[in-house]
Amino acid sequence: MGTHIEAAAARPRVEGEREEQILYAALDVLGDVGYDRLTMDAVAARAKASKATLYRRWNGKVALVIDAILLLKAAPAAPDTGSLRGDLLASFCGVGGLTDHRTVDSFSSVLTAITRDPEFAEAFRRDVLGPKQEVALHIFVRARERGEIGPDVDLDLLAHALAGITLHRLYVLGERLDEALIARVIDQIILPAATAGSSARPTTDR
Repeated sequence: MGTHIEAAAARPRVEGEREEQILYAALDVLGDVGYDRLTMDAVAARAKASKATLYRRWNGKVALVIDAILLLKAAPAAPDTGSLRGDLLASFCGVGGLTDHRTVDSFSSVLTAITRDPEFAEAFRRDVLGPKQEVALHIFVRARERGEIGPDVDLDLLAHALAGITLHRLYVLGERLDEALIARVIDQIILPAATAGSSARPTTDR
């Protein structure tokens, strides 16, 4: 691997449209065979590029796959609809959210790697999950500032609850996620939990 890295440093980096083509090829291979069986050779063949071309930009498949997944997940921004319910729906539905089938499929393809490959797991949690978690926590902090969440509610625990419940239904129960399901979880579980034991009342946008 060291020779590939050294050679890559001496050559121009792959950028722009060609980089995007390779990343989409990586997503295609990822969807076909999963992370464990994905190889740089397979991605190069799918992208009609040489393996050396890939190594000009990425030092291995961890970096390549992370960048490919990030291609589907633009840097998240915290929505500001004026209510906790609205912010959660905006964050979890649509492009890059849990109702975006290509995003969910890419996540499904790397599930085993998250549990078996420490290097990939670290990069995935830092670069892919990390920004999403920061946005989720910010949504709940802002809702507390608006008076929608009680002062004693554990925000770190609550901020992860919606993803945990919906992903359980997807991967364990085999349900396909849609906006209606996510809205039910928000209305029946997240919002009641946010106001439990306090006089806070969630703002709804129904």
